[in-house]
Amino acid sequence: MDVAGRVAVVTGGGRGIGLGISLVLARHGADVVAADVMVGNAESTVLEVKALGREAMAIAMDVTDADSVASAIDAVIEHFGRIDILVNNAGVIGAAGWEERDWHNEDDWDVTYEVNSKGMATVIDATIPHMKGAGHGKIVNIASVAGRKPTTTSVPYAVSKAGVISLTQGYALRLAPLNINVNAICPGTLWTPMWERIATRNLTDEEKARGLTPKDIFDRTTVERTPLGREQTPEDVGNAVAFLASEAARNITGQSLNIDGGFVMS
Repeated sequence: MDVAGRVAVVTGGGRGIGLGISLVLARHGADVVAADVMVGNAESTVLEVKALGREAMAIAMDVTDADSVASAIDAVIEHFGRIDILVNNAGVIGAAGWEERDWHNEDDWDVTYEVNSKGMATVIDATIPHMKGAGHGKIVNIASVAGRKPTTTSVPYAVSKAGVISLTQGYALRLAPLNINVNAICPGTLWTPMWERIATRNLTDEEKARGLTPKDIFDRTTVERTPLGREQTPEDVGNAVAFLASEAARNITGQSLNIDGGFVMS
């Protein structure tokens, strides 16, 4: 999984899965750009990457704003001169207040599409000219097992992640002649700020009275739905990203890899 000397842009790189991906890439020798709408989080990631001995850069990026994306990509090119790896990780589960609703609303549809699907395409489109000029590139999109298996909750999120899988295949076909590989990863159950909010929402009054915590709900869910019986981590996802971004995966494109402990088998 050698990505030594490569320049990697990780959207949503300020925390959770994005932070884990950034650190794994750095450990394997990449310089990292943490792009995040909350640039303060990205700056924290940069400190950790630099502690690993790699160069790093924090940059503000709103994937729903084409001008913001273009400015961020231009700044990366100005600083590093190239982009070898793009990890499209920025994502949301719903509009503000999603965890307080029993069922989705129109805002949830709009926000998940704008960030998770269209936003991803916007970042890829801004990056393609630079990879094309270099004659190579690796793009890894972060989808979800929710895009593979029906759900009774967070339907807009699941639909948007199914769209990421389709988007990955379409771009893989389009960019193959340019020697650009495009793949996706479908994470399963990870203890991240997003999952903490899900578990908090699912915690019943009776469970609270028994002293159960959101982490207890998460752990129970993990055991119930995962054949291997253990949670996945941002580092697990990062390891898969590092592989797909390396030359070891040069003949892999248009694929979607589940990192989910066996929850979905395909």
